[in-house]
Amino acid sequence: MEFKSILLPGVDEKRPMVIAGPCSAETEEQVMQTAKALAARGIKMFRAGIWKPRTKPGGFEGIGSKGLQWLKNVKEETGMYVSTEVATRDHVFEALKAGVDLVWIGARSAANPFAMQDIADALQGVDIPVLIKNPISPDLELWIGAIERIYGAGLHRIGAIHRGFSSYDKQMYRNAPLWHIPIELRRRYPNLPIFCDPSHIGGKRELIAPLCQQAMDLNFNGLIIESHCNPDKALSDAQQQITPDVLDYVLNLLVIRDVTQTTENLSMLRRQIDAVDEGLLELLSKRMRISREIGVYKKEHNMPILQTPRYGEILENRSKIGMTMDLNPDFVKTILTAIHEESVRQQMVIMNVV
Repeated sequence: MEFKSILLPGVDEKRPMVIAGPCSAETEEQVMQTAKALAARGIKMFRAGIWKPRTKPGGFEGIGSKGLQWLKNVKEETGMYVSTEVATRDHVFEALKAGVDLVWIGARSAANPFAMQDIADALQGVDIPVLIKNPISPDLELWIGAIERIYGAGLHRIGAIHRGFSSYDKQMYRNAPLWHIPIELRRRYPNLPIFCDPSHIGGKRELIAPLCQQAMDLNFNGLIIESHCNPDKALSDAQQQITPDVLDYVLNLLVIRDVTQTTENLSMLRRQIDAVDEGLLELLSKRMRISREIGVYKKEHNMPILQTPRYGEILENRSKIGMTMDLNPDFVKTILTAIHEESVRQQMVIMNVV
């Protein structure tokens, strides 16, 4: 696949391209106040969710189609481009009719090939930039499949949005970054623009700045950030939105790496190590959760904690597997021994709970 530039006339080609605005369009006053503040700080592309189906019914699910007129007012009064999420064929038709300049497709839609094909069919023959978020599960092929469906509809001004991946286990992020997945996407499609959505990855406003920097260090093309004139009063995702002033501060602090260098710099490699280490910690947390579940089973069935044959089998088999991955057997044994000791400790805690 060969992709065309998603830049719109008048948008600076410097990295990063920034798309900012509230999670949801709530009132016309809120939309205009936020848009004017962002425009005054140099933001060229405004975003706002019009249709916002929530995980569970009962919450604020977006203002609906009447919010599209507010986006038109933003264009007229600030000169900004406007963008919104589309999830159905009708969303596409209404957004295009309202003159929306860019649309993005959310993580839940990207995970559904039927929904993606329906959206692709509705976009057939339209020359508009389309950004596609990664599916909620860490499935690179599913993400690529979503991109291919839009590309197959004749649209080549396509970009990807990395918004992190859902996880059952507790972690510091709302959605695990798993940076190696967008890195592999970039390896396969070097000319595909990739945006980072630090708002949905972090889930907390204090994580937005470091996530933006990590994205820049990994040579992402742009950022899509939730910004609200009064974040604490937001009707959706209040904790992950920042004011236009804070956004301006975050962007001014960004260090943009020299992408013209012929070799990968040390900073980028360290960021990749950071990402891998975070993944290791999340996996260890998951392993200990399973160990605790095993502890509960052993307690209920009056079984001893230590299963010596099983421990010996783990050491032997894992060491062999490690050798096939160019890992020193002694190194693997040291790690597994430490993991086993912590697993035993976790199960002992379970056993001693009255």
